[in-house]
Amino acid sequence: MSDLSARGPAPVQRQRVAAYAVVVRDGDVLLSRLAPYLAPTERWTLPGGGIDFGEHPRDAVVREVHEETGLDVTVSEGALIDSALRSLKDPGEPAADLHSVRIVYEGWVAPDAPEPRVVEVDGSTVDARWHPVVDVLSGAVATVPMVRWALAQHRAVRRQRLAAYALVVRDGAVLLTRNSPRGPRPGTWTLPGGGLEHGESPADAVVREVAEETGLVATTGRLLGVGDEHFTGTAPSGREEDFHGVHVLFEATAAGDPAVRDADGTTDAAAWVPLDRLVDGSLAVSPLVHEALALR
Repeated sequence: MSDLSARGPAPVQRQRVAAYAVVVRDGDVLLSRLAPYLAPTERWTLPGGGIDFGEHPRDAVVREVHEETGLDVTVSEGALIDSALRSLKDPGEPAADLHSVRIVYEGWVAPDAPEPRVVEVDGSTVDARWHPVVDVLSGAVATVPMVRWALAQHRAVRRQRLAAYALVVRDGAVLLTRNSPRGPRPGTWTLPGGGLEHGESPADAVVREVAEETGLVATTGRLLGVGDEHFTGTAPSGREEDFHGVHVLFEATAAGDPAVRDADGTTDAAAWVPLDRLVDGSLAVSPLVHEALALR
């Protein structure tokens, strides 16, 4: 008998192509817990799974994320590729070598999305949760190696935005708007204003934005200055952004009682706020407001 025959038959070769999403929001990452038949002890992975024949990988990951977490995900155009080779030696089964090719997309869900829950019955996952990224990276959460690999590659998308804002002061009060849950820093009061449209002048943008956010007609005055802010946060789309905002600040006048026109936008309240309330700590106020007041 030859040495080859003594070693037995060669392992069966199997290949699997799957698509996954790394979804990070407010310092947490969305993970799915593997079913006991795949991992006898608790182990978490990125939501995703095998690609059906003829299915585009982006369509596959959207389908799989919904089945495993109940959430509707939007994914990036580009993706990371991971490859792993392991041997399977289940009792009573022929030996097999499994080659896994993993396509990992950046994903994001709406800020007001419900808590995750498993939709697919008798599938490969039995739970879905948001876990702090720091816990995953520290090893406090037991995960498959792909999770930490994907998080190490993850970067918030970079975005720069030019916007114009109005400082409107009247009778010892300043006109402010409050960021809704769909905007950055929900609950924070800031100046009325917003991003410039293509071809729009900053002064025209201020008038338009004040009307949209407060219902008031503004008249722009002198240019106070230009400022900026840089932070990482959740965009209205739900995507994590490394955000750089450049702000053009105008002095302006307006009269009347403000009222929000767009109920589903990034502003959920508008009001004349007494100036003394900006320093007593009773309101969460954007640094932009203090910056503009200092330039008066």
